[in-house]
Amino acid sequence: MPQGQVAVVPQDGLTTRQRRNRPLLVVHTGEMKGKSTAAFGMAMRAWNQGWSVAVYQFVKSAKWRVGEESALTALGRLHAETGEGGPVVWHKMGSGWSWSRRQGTEVDHAADAAEGWAQIKRDLAAEAHRFYVLDEFTYPLKWGWVDVDDVVETLTDRPGTQHVVVTGRDAPQALVDAADLVVEMTKVKHPMDAGQKGQRGIEW
Repeated sequence: MPQGQVAVVPQDGLTTRQRRNRPLLVVHTGEMKGKSTAAFGMAMRAWNQGWSVAVYQFVKSAKWRVGEESALTALGRLHAETGEGGPVVWHKMGSGWSWSRRQGTEVDHAADAAEGWAQIKRDLAAEAHRFYVLDEFTYPLKWGWVDVDDVVETLTDRPGTQHVVVTGRDAPQALVDAADLVVEMTKVKHPMDAGQKGQRGIEW
């Protein structure tokens, strides 16, 4: 889109402004790193607009404190203290509805995932936030812990001007079809291919 020019102008009866301000459903999928990183970058842009930002982080361990969590939490404190930007909430493993595949039974994990999705549904219905990151959410969908059809219907019919970004590998086709913006991270090269593990400042 050079200079922001769109490729197609649909005959949908909307003005350019109305079309520009439609809330988006975004999916970041694919095998390569960068899916969550890109989503959190968008969350920082949302914070800068003064929007309420909510992150629901699935799968990762409660002990795994990613750099984006520290940064966005600090931005949330800045908002509370000065009014700059927007409020930030971060729900993750250990908050009562996430899980670790190494602990508990499959039934426990499925129940926790369902509880997490129920919380997201409540927040969407209440229009609690303007920008949502459902981080690593494709995994409970893939494992059958959360119903894909329910997710697609809920996200498609969400009220107001709530933007939602879903990250994770193997996004179900129904979610991809429903999304407005889909990115697939494809690996060209990765340090792990040469035996190098993740490092500070790059992976966390």
